[in-house]
Amino acid sequence: MSIQTTTHLNFRGNARQALAFYQSVFGGHLVIKTYADFGMPAHVPGADKVVFGLVAAENGFRVMGYDIPGQTAGGIASGGSTRRENGVTITDQALFVSISADDLDELQRHWNALAVDATVVEPLAASAWSAGFGMLTDRFGVTWTVSVTAS
Repeated sequence: MSIQTTTHLNFRGNARQALAFYQSVFGGHLVIKTYADFGMPAHVPGADKVVFGLVAAENGFRVMGYDIPGQTAGGIASGGSTRRENGVTITDQALFVSISADDLDELQRHWNALAVDATVVEPLAASAWSAGFGMLTDRFGVTWTVSVTAS
C-alpha cells in the first residue's frame, strides 16, 4: 500500500492564475473545474471561480487549489509573512510548500521560475544540510522551501 500527499491551497479568488503559474514552473497537466461546472448558475457571482484545481506533473509534482467562496482579495487564505531575522526564520504562516530534487541544476530551474515577482526569504545556496536550500514567498503568498536531497 502506498499513500500520496498532495498540498491543497485555498485561494481568495485567484486559484486559476496560481495553478496556471505552477504548471508553467513544474510542467504537467492542469485541471480546472468551476462552481458553474458543478451546477452553480453562471449569472451568480463567483460561478467562474475554481472549485477543483489540480496540477500534476510526470516528475511527481502535485498541487491542488480552489477559490474560497465569496473571497476576492487574491492570494492564499491565512496569508501572513515569512522573513529572516538575525539568522532565524520568523513566520506567522500556517504552512510552507517544500520541494526537493536530487540535482541542483533541476532545482535551480524551478527556483528561478518561482522567484519571478517573489520575495526571497533565503537565497538558494549550499547549506549545512544540503547542496542547495532556499526559501521564497511567491506572488500568490505561498512560501516555498526548496532543497537538494542528494549528498
